[in-house]
Amino acid sequence: MLNQTLVERVYLARGNTDLRKSIDGLAVLVKEGFDLDPFSPCLFVFCNRKRDKLKILQWEHNGFWFYYRRLEQGNFQWPSEENNAPLKISQRELRWLLDGLPLNQKQAHSAVTARTII
Repeated sequence: MLNQTLVERVYLARGNTDLRKSIDGLAVLVKEGFDLDPFSPCLFVFCNRKRDKLKILQWEHNGFWFYYRRLEQGNFQWPSEENNAPLKISQRELRWLLDGLPLNQKQAHSAVTARTII
């Protein structure tokens, strides 16, 4: 189960990534390719060329979590490669992506913040 309780941000690697890379290879990609800290409280999400597999890298306390998801049918609605910079998305958008939905949900309810009555 994906632990999102301590996650501050979610970054998608645009385009495709060679998923033969394991924890160390993806951590180097985060550090050198994206100029981000792989030890930060973030999720780093990578997808293969066929858009049917993805890996998620997450640091927690004293080690990395490494999640792998393979679809038996269909594809992830992965954003195209516009530039090399990672795409920052919300945890809600990540859930949409994992469910096979595009990142921009026009019919989704907008976020509501509670107002305090004084």
